[in-house]
Amino acid sequence: MFRLIGLLLTVLYAIAAAVVVWPQFFRLEQTFPFAQLVASRGVLLIAFAVVGVLSLLLMIARPLRGFAASLLVISIVAGGAIGVIGGLRGVSEGSLPAKAEDSVRVMTWNTRGEAASADTIAREAVEQKADIVTLPETADGVGERIAVLMRESGQPMWVHNVNIRPEVKNGPQAWQTTVLISPKLGDYSVIKSSSDGSSNTKSVPSVVAMPVDGHGPTVVAVHAVAPRQEAMERWRADLQWIADQCPKGDFILAGDFNATIDHMARLGVAGGDMGRCQDVATRTGTGMWGTWPSSIPAVLSAPIDHIMASANWTPTGSLVIDDAAGSDHRAFVAQLDPTR
Repeated sequence: MFRLIGLLLTVLYAIAAAVVVWPQFFRLEQTFPFAQLVASRGVLLIAFAVVGVLSLLLMIARPLRGFAASLLVISIVAGGAIGVIGGLRGVSEGSLPAKAEDSVRVMTWNTRGEAASADTIAREAVEQKADIVTLPETADGVGERIAVLMRESGQPMWVHNVNIRPEVKNGPQAWQTTVLISPKLGDYSVIKSSSDGSSNTKSVPSVVAMPVDGHGPTVVAVHAVAPRQEAMERWRADLQWIADQCPKGDFILAGDFNATIDHMARLGVAGGDMGRCQDVATRTGTGMWGTWPSSIPAVLSAPIDHIMASANWTPTGSLVIDDAAGSDHRAFVAQLDPTR
């Protein structure tokens, strides 16, 4: 009987390990609680290491030796798989190459309202030579202050904003998303369906800004709802909407996706990760360096803030900025060069 129970527990542990390491194989990557568990692979690695150590201790007892050895082997295999995935996606804060004349620098930062000040955001954007800055949870007035500060530093920006509850004065800044775009990319306008909410993410807004003259990339400043248990359906709908914003053409998506690359397994088209857009971080070595929450080390955080681009852009570098300046998200910057 004891051997049968040990075998059953071993099989259950092996199944659980397989599901949390690669939930997309079982089509569970957008299902509670597996979506939450896979969000931080660093934490999963620690969990498997703890089970492995406990298994070694259990092997001291002769009757438990076989059972403990089985748990140890499963933990090593699962931890090794996470290590391989991390190595392929990149476990580094990253770096940026020298900026060429036709390069485009994109910065995204969920500022949690004004937890990160306008001065700090503007200073970081100027330092990173950003041409596009997407700011979920940032009011239009704050965006305007950032633009003024950037202009005074020699980097003028146009400001665009979507507010899902404009009738509420001084409402939470989570109801707004702001995007700043350099005049060197041309004139932009927020499309009506984005600003009036008829086509947008469900609970917190995104911004779809299109070039007025038809040239240059369409810029989507993304903010998806968080995958809390009661919001899973809205979260899945948000991710599908975001993927639909990158059909064939010239697109740059940047913002708080509230999702890792694992959650996007079924949302890519023609080699893309979200629609036809490709994730920059996993292609430049920062794919496992987390952006949220900023209160814990980045290697244990969830990489849920992304910059993605269509195939006419080649990602040449990315950087996760460790100092969150009071926000619960770290800023993420990427350089995109035209595909030759």
